[in-house]
Amino acid sequence: MESFDQKIGLVLPGGGARGAYQVGVLKAISDIQGREEKSPFDVISGTSAGAINASMITSEINNFHQSIFKLENVWGGFRTNQIYRTEKLFMLKQSLHWLLTLISGGLLAKNPRSLLDNQPLRDLLKEKINFESINHNIHSEALDALIITAASYEKKESVSFFTTSTEVENWKKVGRSGKKSEINVEHLMASVALPLIFPAITIEEQYYGDGAMRQETPLSPAIRLGASNLLIISTESSKNHAKKRSDKNYPDFSEIGGYILDGLFSGSLYSDLERLDRINQVIAQNQNQKVQTETKEMKHIDYLVISPSVDLSEIAMNCYRDIPFSLRMLFKGIGVEKDTNSELLSFLLFESSFTKSLIDIGFHDAMGRKQEIKNFLKI
Repeated sequence: MESFDQKIGLVLPGGGARGAYQVGVLKAISDIQGREEKSPFDVISGTSAGAINASMITSEINNFHQSIFKLENVWGGFRTNQIYRTEKLFMLKQSLHWLLTLISGGLLAKNPRSLLDNQPLRDLLKEKINFESINHNIHSEALDALIITAASYEKKESVSFFTTSTEVENWKKVGRSGKKSEINVEHLMASVALPLIFPAITIEEQYYGDGAMRQETPLSPAIRLGASNLLIISTESSKNHAKKRSDKNYPDFSEIGGYILDGLFSGSLYSDLERLDRINQVIAQNQNQKVQTETKEMKHIDYLVISPSVDLSEIAMNCYRDIPFSLRMLFKGIGVEKDTNSELLSFLLFESSFTKSLIDIGFHDAMGRKQEIKNFLKI
């Protein structure tokens, strides 16, 4: 097992369609790395859309450039109907189902499992990701660990499923746990199962939803699996680009939904970074002494965060007309129209015009920090 100090972790939080931004950053890292085919990362941790990116990279980890090229092709060619069903008749039936359930208290129609059906995503993941290769690559020590996080509805905790060849045991903490597993499509579908929007997934007789729920310490799994340097690719726009409300009207469903998803995907990341900063400060102030918890010695953790330099919801607004008609009608019903700057839309807009724009932004942002990335990854 390598020294703790030599391991670099890649942390990919969730963000729905905004996950395309992570692809752009990774594409830049691939370019910065040059001819070296080996991945610069030892531990990869993904949640929600980040879990998909993490798994696809790991499946071809022996050729990092090829894995990023494949990832870009998938995200760059997205259509919404590859993620969830958008046929007009299906969407009409789905809307009527919800309406009948609400007005009849469930007497005329059974409670719907979700607003949207993401079976197309399951089919896509099976086609594009070689799960046998993931486990083979890790057990052949091409990568130390892959971590996919989901939320258990039954146990009300964040569960990090991990595959590793190192001697790391399962863990159990307040509100979170880690479980050694052979990663498969069910873990990914669980990690992306947005509450109410996508159906919950059953794993070992428990229902799981989106991994960002209850994930109060998103950096912890990668650190527990041995990472000491963390490259974090956030999908949240800089606070300098945060949208301000233009009126004092009551917030509509779209605005509230966008606020909920933004908090779900990024709220815990920055509080965890603040916690990490405090720990690093304590360690720095006690250079000649060990900083110890009941179970382990605390180590200084270096990190680098890359996040969007522009407001991604504005980019989504410019791509509104590319949404399938049936979905546009649904969005219009909840307050999203062509001139609406909607965060909710930016999470659900899986169209190539939007994802390609985000890939370009991610690439540009990372190349603008080229030297900083080279120094951090030592490439």
